Formats: sequence, C-alpha cells, structure tokens
Amino acid sequence: MDWKEVLRRRLATPNTDPNSEKIMEKTEEYLFEFKGYNFERSLVKMHIVGSADDFEIRDDDVFIVTYPKSGTVWTQQILSLVYFEGHRNGTEDIKTIDRAPFFEYNNHNLDFTKIPSPRLFSSHLPYYLVPKGLRNKKAKILYIYRNPKDVLVSFFHYSNWVAILKNSDTFENYMKMFLDGQVVGSRWFDHIKGWYEHRHDFNILFMSYEDMKKDLRSAVLKICRFLEKELSEEVVDTVVKQASFQNMKTNPQANYNDIVKQEMGVRNNEGNFLRKGTIGDWKHHFTVEQNERFDQIFQREMKDFPLKFIWDINEE
Repeated sequence: MDWKEVLRRRLATPNTDPNSEKIMEKTEEYLFEFKGYNFERSLVKMHIVGSADDFEIRDDDVFIVTYPKSGTVWTQQILSLVYFEGHRNGTEDIKTIDRAPFFEYNNHNLDFTKIPSPRLFSSHLPYYLVPKGLRNKKAKILYIYRNPKDVLVSFFHYSNWVAILKNSDTFENYMKMFLDGQVVGSRWFDHIKGWYEHRHDFNILFMSYEDMKKDLRSAVLKICRFLEKELSEEVVDTVVKQASFQNMKTNPQANYNDIVKQEMGVRNNEGNFLRKGTIGDWKHHFTVEQNERFDQIFQREMKDFPLKFIWDINEE
C-alpha cells in the first residue's frame, strides 16, 4: 500500500477503517505507523513524508536529527544563533520552530522551497525516511543523542502534559510503552542504531546532549567547525549565553511553551516545555528494579555500540 492510499484512508476514516489494523499494526490511536515508524497522527504531514525522496536538497541545507526529547529545540536555538545575526541581536521576530521547522510535521505549513538558503530543518525521522538527496553528502546532518533514561523521563512528563499524546498513570506503564516503541519516534534503540550504522551514507556529526550540557562553548565550536562557520570569539560568547537553559526558558522565541499550549493543547497549566534539562534526573524516577531491568535491555541492545553515554552529571 503506497503512502497516498494510506493518507486517503487516514483522512477518510482515521479510527473506523476496517483495514486500519493493517495500517497501524499495534499502535495506539494517537500514533500513525508508516513503514515501521510511529508519527504523531494529528500533526504529521504525510504528503511530505511520502514524497520525501523527491524533496530537493540544497548543498547548504542542515538537518538537526534527534529522537524526541533529546535536545532538538536546544539545538534549533544554537543553530539559529550561529546562522542568523537577526536572531542573535533580536532584530528579527521569528521563532525557532520557523527558523528550523520540523520537516515531517511542518507545524506552520511553510513552503520549504521558498525558504532562503541556508535552510535549517529539524526531524525525528529514521535514516530510511529522510530525503534521498541527503545521501549525496553535501548537505549536513547534526544528530543529537541523549542517554535514554533521561529521554524516557522527559518523554513521560511531556506526554502527561500535552493533550494530543497518550498520558500514563504510572512511570512503570510509560516505561513499558517506551521500551516497546509504542510512542512517537518508535524504539529509541532502533533510531540511534539505524542512524549510526548508516552514518557513512551521510555527512553527519553525532553530538551528545550531555557533552553539550557540560561544556556548551566547546560544543558550539565543534558544531561550527562541522558546519564550516567561522564566528568571532564575541559572537561565540553570545551564542553560548543565549543558548543557556535559563535564557531559553524565559525566551518565547526559543521555547515551545506558547506553541504547545495554543496549537496542541495541554492537560494543565503546571507544566513547561523546558522542564529541567538536567543530566541524571532518571535517578528520581527509576526504582532499583526498573533500573536493573532497563540496564539489562540496554546492554543487550547496545552491545558493542561505540558511542559513549553519560548517565550522571558527575561523570567525566
């Protein structure tokens, strides 16, 4: 079944189609499964995803690729500050969601072809669903990864706050959903392993969320080298300052609080899009048994995986 037929059925009868089980497999109603990957059903633009192979990539395009809750919006802010002087000095009133729009969700229905170069995109797509043009190795991909225990905790709180996602009454239940891949983005293990195993097909740099958190200035300089962007010391200082968690939390351009509340809906007014942004918050959520179980699965899934993961703020 091609994507157009999937889209037709989805739009016609999203929840009552007698063939929906074939389309959605075992996914929940808020999820939309396509080629083994789960999208958020009400937000995904299937005409973009389905025709991604034909999307014309420019040589100076930059894609931020992440599994959800791994530092996407933070990286959007960093790249917006690196590329756009008007973003650094506040002379342009453009939110990061429009500076580096989500490719597959295109929340504000931008005409990607009319965005002037250099274009920045964000994406949670697996390696096999991104535009084929990225494989010519001219456009660049920045893949940000985060330790999955903190990803799980962040996703748990976010899902309990945002109305269009499935909330969970207990952390244990959400942990099962996460490990089974019954969440937006599917299985964390598949996402990072797929991208890493196919890294030679792309012009890609892997960056650890935790390394960025520990030394943002070094991370910004590393990103600039990869992007071949030469910035003065003064500009680098500005980027680092404005990309700090505290500054982003109070900057409506840089965080998604208003967008989530107005465009997606929230279950209460107590949450924040940027919650803690720390390393090791999982220790306040995992029981000993849950942690041991997670570690067993992690060791099995990530055996011989070369990228280093930082689980605690005090780790070197």
